[in-house]
Amino acid sequence: MSQIESLFVTRLYRAALAELGKAPDAAELETTCLSIAEDDEAGQDWCEKHGYPGYTSYASLDDLAWRFPIFKDLVKVLDKHVAAFVKDLQFDLGGKKIKLDSMWINILPTGGVHTSHLHPHSVISGTTYVTMPTGASAIKFEDPRLAMMMAAPVRKAKARPELRTFTYVAPEAGEVLLWESWLRHEVPLNMADEERISVSFNYAWG
Repeated sequence: MSQIESLFVTRLYRAALAELGKAPDAAELETTCLSIAEDDEAGQDWCEKHGYPGYTSYASLDDLAWRFPIFKDLVKVLDKHVAAFVKDLQFDLGGKKIKLDSMWINILPTGGVHTSHLHPHSVISGTTYVTMPTGASAIKFEDPRLAMMMAAPVRKAKARPELRTFTYVAPEAGEVLLWESWLRHEVPLNMADEERISVSFNYAWG
């Protein structure tokens, strides 16, 4: 009897932030993100210089959890989600820990995009969503085998989800997504009339 099985798998973790602990107040987190963006002149300058739509604190603030108690609370609950994901991935950590390496704010305006990228030098990457107005961009994940498919035909439009070249995930405000840092992803054009606000982060091994 013939048999077809899947040999490898790419895991994506999705949960409500409050599922594993007390999530920060959503309105307070949104207000804090907007206030930081307004005051962070270095971040604003970096975004303008690099043609980054909207705002990110990626290149300007590397100590959000130290500066702002609400981000310290956020890290506490994120640690629990990451620990659950690491357990699912069955890593042999060799006595070391997976711990927060960086965290940053993203504010994507109408018409903004975040082009395809991955996160080197980390193990787990993720985003928690502060606001996701109607029409806000889903996150787009790319099949990690794409560069090696060479002469393969394209997939059918209604191919099974696990066989598609790209997968779109539309999270809700208050949710967290986690994936392995080598997984390429992007944020397509934001069609919402309001800003899409999120907090992204990397966890490293060591």
